[in-house]
Amino acid sequence: MTADVDSERPGERPDRAQEAVGHELFRDDWGIPHLRAADALALARAQGHATALDRAWQLETERHRVLGTSASHLGAEAVDWDRFVRRARIADTARRCFDRLAPETAAWVTAYVDGVNEGLAEGAERAPEFAAVGLEPGRWEPWTPLGVWLSTHILFAGFPAKLWREEVARRLGEDRMTLFATDGPGTAGSNGWLLTGARTATGSPIVAGDPHRFIEDPGVYQQIRLACPEFDVVGLAVPGIPGIAHFGHTGHVAWAITNAMADYQDLYREQVRRTPDGGVEALGPAGWYRAHAHTETIEVAGAEPERVEVIETDRGPVIIGDGPGAGDDAAGVAPAADGTCISLRYPPRVTGEIGFDVLPALLRARTVADVDTALDRWVEPVNVVLAADTAGDTLHRVAGHVPVRPYANRLRVVPAEDPAYAWREGETVPLPRTEADGSDGIAVMANERGLAAPLGVEFAPPHRARRIRELLGADTGWTPDTQAAVHTDTRLASSRRLLSLLAWAPGLGPAAERLRDRLLRWDRHMDADSTDATLYARLRTDVVHRLAAHPALNGVTGEDDPWRSTAHPALFRPWLAAVPRIGYALESLLTVGLLPYEDRLALVAASAEAVAAAAEETPPAPWGELHRLSPWQALPGVTPDKDAIRLGVAGDHDCVLSTSGVPGVTDLFARGPAARYVWDLARREDSRWVVPFGASGVPGSAHHRDQTSLWVRGELAPVVTDWNLLHRTKPHRTAHDRTPHHRTSHRPEENPAMTAAPEPVAPALRAAVHEQKIEGFGTVRLVPVDPAADAELLHGWVTEERARFWGMAGHTLEQVREIYEFVDSLPTHHAYLALRDGVPAALFQTYEPDADPVGECYDVQPGDFGVHLLIAPAEGEGAVKGYTETLLTAFIAYVFSDPAHVRVVVEPDARNEKAIARMVRIGFELGPEIRKPEKTARLAFLTRAALGLA
Repeated sequence: MTADVDSERPGERPDRAQEAVGHELFRDDWGIPHLRAADALALARAQGHATALDRAWQLETERHRVLGTSASHLGAEAVDWDRFVRRARIADTARRCFDRLAPETAAWVTAYVDGVNEGLAEGAERAPEFAAVGLEPGRWEPWTPLGVWLSTHILFAGFPAKLWREEVARRLGEDRMTLFATDGPGTAGSNGWLLTGARTATGSPIVAGDPHRFIEDPGVYQQIRLACPEFDVVGLAVPGIPGIAHFGHTGHVAWAITNAMADYQDLYREQVRRTPDGGVEALGPAGWYRAHAHTETIEVAGAEPERVEVIETDRGPVIIGDGPGAGDDAAGVAPAADGTCISLRYPPRVTGEIGFDVLPALLRARTVADVDTALDRWVEPVNVVLAADTAGDTLHRVAGHVPVRPYANRLRVVPAEDPAYAWREGETVPLPRTEADGSDGIAVMANERGLAAPLGVEFAPPHRARRIRELLGADTGWTPDTQAAVHTDTRLASSRRLLSLLAWAPGLGPAAERLRDRLLRWDRHMDADSTDATLYARLRTDVVHRLAAHPALNGVTGEDDPWRSTAHPALFRPWLAAVPRIGYALESLLTVGLLPYEDRLALVAASAEAVAAAAEETPPAPWGELHRLSPWQALPGVTPDKDAIRLGVAGDHDCVLSTSGVPGVTDLFARGPAARYVWDLARREDSRWVVPFGASGVPGSAHHRDQTSLWVRGELAPVVTDWNLLHRTKPHRTAHDRTPHHRTSHRPEENPAMTAAPEPVAPALRAAVHEQKIEGFGTVRLVPVDPAADAELLHGWVTEERARFWGMAGHTLEQVREIYEFVDSLPTHHAYLALRDGVPAALFQTYEPDADPVGECYDVQPGDFGVHLLIAPAEGEGAVKGYTETLLTAFIAYVFSDPAHVRVVVEPDARNEKAIARMVRIGFELGPEIRKPEKTARLAFLTRAALGLA
């Protein structure tokens, strides 16, 4: 066994049950699965099984998305996707691609699917979403993972941007077609960088970065380790996909990818007609011919079923427009703007290849050359790849399938009947590649117009790539721990153009001049605590809206805005919305000659006046209070939904810390780092990673949210590779030992997975001690805190700077859990989660003063009852007017529902002037200051009599 392969756990062999299933499951302190099996097939089965346990609802969601059956349980809002995925023939394409897999790859994928099917029932028992919609988990087919891959990436290359460019050409002129070309609303991007040994402290390479995707809950990446005699790999897997496709470290070689921004999908304008027998004909280069057509039914929860006609021409499936005479009842989508249909041509549908044969080859890779050879067979999506191995060799290349066809195909919708726009059968564009060991020892990929420039049309602005190179070029002693400084950099270079115009804006009033001076002194960092960043964002938003209202852009923003058009399915409207397009392209629009220079100056001046006046009236809040995470969930409301995890985060669209809202529309962001990683080629155990939420997709589990605080702060968890430091779990658990665990000790006898414990219940599903509907606010419910299930949620709340008066700023997750276990054990003290419309909104604690240290600091009266209140970081004073007072009113109503409670006692930190003022407004009478070991507090009292309840 070589020195860089981790050793066996001494004195421990698989028991009979583990031998029967052929694998062992371990977890680290973050709940990340580490799987060990006798061979690659058993390991694939184990990966499927472990994923089903941790991500059952996510897997079921993806299976329905592949089949176009999401609306059957999610309702009408899912119909648009179901209609598209059926028309695009995703499931049928997945079947075709599976049939073309190498036999050994097909067996490997099938083994994964077998594991998923074995674990789904148990995983579904732990996931409350199934019960909420009355759904039983369905059965995966061997081809389902390929369908998941296709449905995940079908919009990845952004073909709907061609619909937008068509609209721009039609409304503003052909010469304006690429006016808005930039990293747009539907495009996924990433950062990645490679440091050769010349740049690191160890003399070995480092590969690091973060994929930017729409952040989903549960997360789109799964931290995992896969080990068998052939290989031992750690990496970020996609739930539902075997192996590790995008980011992995085998102990010998590591690789990472970003979106190449290549264009490899085409849209064709089709002419179709109905035949006497009800069939469909399409016009091709050789004339009219019979096209494939059939009708499917979409079941819709709470509504009537919808019929959709599936038509496929020689170019590909028709995704926009109905067959002639089909009627709205057949598909529910209006025809294209000129009465024709639009078909989609994409490589897997044409070739029957998706690239899955690459996945097992990557697991077995030991050198950069192995990775390079494997990626020669990659198809979808087209990526830029960085790789390095322990010998110091490096790779920087593009991988994927880009068809050879005219450049016009990349820009817009092209006519189907013209042979000039056909793909050149069997030919692909040669893909750029280079070694990544240039003179400076740095390689960067950030979706910019770089290595993949010949392959696409729209790329990200160069700011992220330039900034990463600038930061990395400043040092030659880089270590894994210092990569966080790059991951979290917040400098917004794209602000330069707007600020330059502001500097020369004429005729500003005094307030606007003060705003200008302030922003010109700003360091241009979008830090969470920066009010200057907020002012810049306000200015940018106002400029975007003034641009949208300018006559020069009226063609795409007026009454005939493409967003309002019914010519295209609603699914594509994010690509057709003019204001976001203007926001993303703002830097370009303020530079090119669309508007005369004087008009641009005047526009910025008017915005400065408006923003300055608003700032005088309402001072700006810190950027982090506005710039919050708003992740996608398939079923919000059953578990703590997106409002409960709207965490304030630094960064912006063009920062290295690319947390991308929609400029001009919202400061909330749904796109950002879906994971962060650092692969160390000197010592794999010094590698680092983190995801936005946690390893588990099970609501209420200890590892559902435990990485969130790390992710927000830009910190990384260690990659544990020593089997001695992992917690061994049973491969098949009974209903009595399914509780996820967390501990800091590494003593095997303390493994909580071996002890029985009740299954945690999500807060929204717990019985309430008090429920109150408040008009205009929502329903407030108080439910008991579950220390094990809620520890990571509470830890995230009590350790924020804003909660410093709570006194737990430096506490670990384990310490927070232990504190609330102690509180739970006391008959005189109680802790509750306050839920607003099912979403955790506050921590509310009660106590009997004569059984608490505070009782030693004042003269306790009969009927005194103490309370503590901590508002969740996702909410607060700015969320709803009177938000905290409204919650506190509900809590007081609960306290005084017991006639034995005569007086409410609170003891806020004496320095917490905001809390004290709030108590006075509600009606509390201030008492004396008292000295406690941890703080000086100010007592305040509210009696039943003061509320007229006596």
